[in-house]
Amino acid sequence: MRETAIEIHQVRAFLAVAEELHFGRAAERLEIAQPPLSRTIRQLEGELGTRLFDRTTRSVTLTPTGAALVEPARAVIEATDAAAESIRKAGAGLIGTIRVGFTTAAGGQYIAQLVRASKERNPGIDFVLETDVYTPDALPRLVDGTLDLALVRADALPTRLEGRAVVRESPVVLLARDHPLAGRAELTIADLADEDFIMLPGNPSPPTRELFFHWFFAAGLRPKVVQEAPDSLMIASLVATGLGISISLDQAIAHVDSERLVTVPLAVDHPPMLMQLAHREQDANPALAQVLQTADEALPTVG
Repeated sequence: MRETAIEIHQVRAFLAVAEELHFGRAAERLEIAQPPLSRTIRQLEGELGTRLFDRTTRSVTLTPTGAALVEPARAVIEATDAAAESIRKAGAGLIGTIRVGFTTAAGGQYIAQLVRASKERNPGIDFVLETDVYTPDALPRLVDGTLDLALVRADALPTRLEGRAVVRESPVVLLARDHPLAGRAELTIADLADEDFIMLPGNPSPPTRELFFHWFFAAGLRPKVVQEAPDSLMIASLVATGLGISISLDQAIAHVDSERLVTVPLAVDHPPMLMQLAHREQDANPALAQVLQTADEALPTVG
C-alpha cells in the first residue's frame, strides 16, 4: 500500500471545502485566495490517488471517498489543535508537573497551602508530593533534578540552588502532661540534664538532631537517648506514654493534637530557625515559575 504524506494544511483545506461545499466561501474562511485552495485540494487528491469532490460550474459535492474522509479529518484537526494548545500552555507554565519534597510534620500544612493556591490559579499544574524528605536528602535531589521544590532547614544553600525563608520555627520541649516539668513557663538545657530522650534517628542525622546535640555539648552535657523514632508523630506518641521527653520545633509538632502532651519553650542562645522553600536557580520549567509566583502570595517571606 502506497504511503501518503498528507500535511495538516491540506487537511484543513479539505475540511473547509467539505463543510462549505463552496470553494469561494472555504477560501474566505481560511483567509487565502481561491486558486491556492484549489491547488491544495488537487495536491491532496493526487497524494491520495482519488477524487474527493465532484465539481461543476454550479456546485461542489463530496464523492463517497471524500465523505468517508470528513470525520477522520475532523479528528486530525481536533488532535492537532489540542496538541498545539497543550504546547502553548506548557510553554506558558499553565500545565506541567512539579515534584515537591518535604517532611509531613513540619512542612505538610505549608505545602498544602501552596498546592491549593496553585490549583486555584493554574489547575493544569500537577504535583507529585514526597513526604519524609529531610534536608540532607532534599538538597542533592534538587540539584540533580529529581525534585523541583523542597522545604529545607538550611542556613545556606548549595551552588545552583536558591530559596527564601517561609517558616519561622522555635525550639520546644515536648513532655507528657503529668511530667514534673510540664508546668514550667520555660526550660533550659540544664533543666533537662537528667531526662530520658526520644529522638529522630541518628543515621542519617537530620540537622535538627545535630543542632539539639550541639546545645547539650555546649552546656557540657550529653542527652540520654532511650529510643529513636522515625518521625515527629511517633515521637509524640512515645512521649505521651511517659517513656521520655523530646526536643522539637514548634512547627514540627503543630499538627499533634493530644490531651496527654504539653510543650514548653526551650531557652537557648540561637537565632531564629528558618525553613526555606528551595529550588534550582534559573530553572527552565515554566510551570515551576508559575508555582513560585503563587508561593510569593501563599507563603510570604519571613525573617
